[in-house]
Amino acid sequence: MINLSLVLTLALSLTLTLGVGTARAGPPFRTDDPEPVELHHWELYAFGQATRVDGDTSGALPGVEANYGAAPNLQLHVVVPLSFDRPDGGTHNRGLGDIELGAKYRFIEESKDGWMPQVGIFPMVEVPTGDAHRNLGAGQTRAFLPVWVQKSSGDWLTYGGGGYWINPGAGNRNYWFTGWLLQRQVTKPLALGVEVFHQTADRVGGKDSTGYNIGGIYDFSEHLHLLLSGGGGLSNAAMTNRASAYAALQWTF
Repeated sequence: MINLSLVLTLALSLTLTLGVGTARAGPPFRTDDPEPVELHHWELYAFGQATRVDGDTSGALPGVEANYGAAPNLQLHVVVPLSFDRPDGGTHNRGLGDIELGAKYRFIEESKDGWMPQVGIFPMVEVPTGDAHRNLGAGQTRAFLPVWVQKSSGDWLTYGGGGYWINPGAGNRNYWFTGWLLQRQVTKPLALGVEVFHQTADRVGGKDSTGYNIGGIYDFSEHLHLLLSGGGGLSNAAMTNRASAYAALQWTF
């Protein structure tokens, strides 16, 4: 059973640690979108995230994400996390995690008056800069090859898709991730959304998992935004996602 109080506690603790609380679409959710940053513009995030499973809590606090509109319909992406791992009754570890590099390319633009959604790819590579022996990284170079689709209608926005993770290493398996999100602009500064996602087993003998997140984006101004989400697992939660939370400040310019 999902411990909602733990979800709220994780979200609140991350918010307080960051001072107030990571995007338009994508963060604070696991499901991503095909819309790149505008040409020659930036998105910068200072974020924290945590996931609780039976016997352990891990995540990143703090982390930094940067996205840059390098060309029309092309976004370059990097994430540098300060990771942590806190096993119950064990040694608490903290240090540089695996650095994530990616490039998002939108090859179909949305038809505003028709049915055509925007579609893009967002391949990413995770570089094994974290210490796997201290549970701060995967210990292997990993890659994610997704396709994302998005459609908007008035105050409503929906996006989703998924892709294939290449996950080498002893005992590991390549796996699929899929997710879908529905979001509404409730007021001019506030958008709320809910997502459901599914992942196949990433280890030999592992199990598939399904989860959800509920979150929101609040615009303090044109350039400063607060992003929060919390959720948990709907299947095999004890092993994969008893509770999780994400919080960030985002600067856009």
